[in-house]
Amino acid sequence: MEYAKSEKEYIKEYQEQGYIHNFRAQDNSLINLETKKSYTPKNIFIKKEFRFEGMSNPSDMSILYIIETKDGAKGTILANYSPSSDTEMAEFFKDIPKENFEQN
Repeated sequence: MEYAKSEKEYIKEYQEQGYIHNFRAQDNSLINLETKKSYTPKNIFIKKEFRFEGMSNPSDMSILYIIETKDGAKGTILANYSPSSDTEMAEFFKDIPKENFEQN
């Protein structure tokens, strides 16, 4: 059986590949926390995504998105999809055009 990596292990792996920026969702935009630049859903490209279920409660789910912006900023975002999570992040990712998702 193959060992399943944790969110932190994937983040570290992708940071070593140049995905160093951190983002947050706000007002239907994604904000680069370093540069403060704002991106709309059409300017975000999902390179890869990883889904994780909660250890004690499978309904607690998170998705790690590996992203690149239209202007080349690369980073990761860990979105929580548990019943008590913030819906702003989910709404933002729902609005990203399907063609901006690479096949995993």
